[in-house]
Amino acid sequence: MKPFLTFCALCCFAGIFKLPIEYYTFLRIIISIGALLVLYNTLSSKQHYFSILFLIILILFNPVFPFYLYRKSIWIPIDIITGILFLLINFVERKEQKKEEEEVPEETTEQSAPIHQRTVSRDRIINPKKPKENNHYGEQSNN
Repeated sequence: MKPFLTFCALCCFAGIFKLPIEYYTFLRIIISIGALLVLYNTLSSKQHYFSILFLIILILFNPVFPFYLYRKSIWIPIDIITGILFLLINFVERKEQKKEEEEVPEETTEQSAPIHQRTVSRDRIINPKKPKENNHYGEQSNN
């Protein structure tokens, strides 16, 4: 997915130049697919800020119901911002994957212990008070 997001960013940056209308149709399709992928990943990882941004990008670049702005001077900043966002989401996801890779070895050492020797913190019962000694009938003993 990383190379595709980089490709989307490069296509956005290329959209700044004066190109034939077919390229901009291609750009709408590619950016919409990329925005859908990013939207799915950000919603599943609960990154709501990126989800909102890429939903807006999906609406702007939608090839089925195109959103026309008619002026190239308006599309140029949108293309630049969209390209930067694709590169940014590419960088952010790489940073999160590195953190996950660092955490994986810690989990494997815990899982290598036999099941009967492992204790899980949620399975421990912690009683902060000392239990009262009760006699046979449930009454306290007078010692």
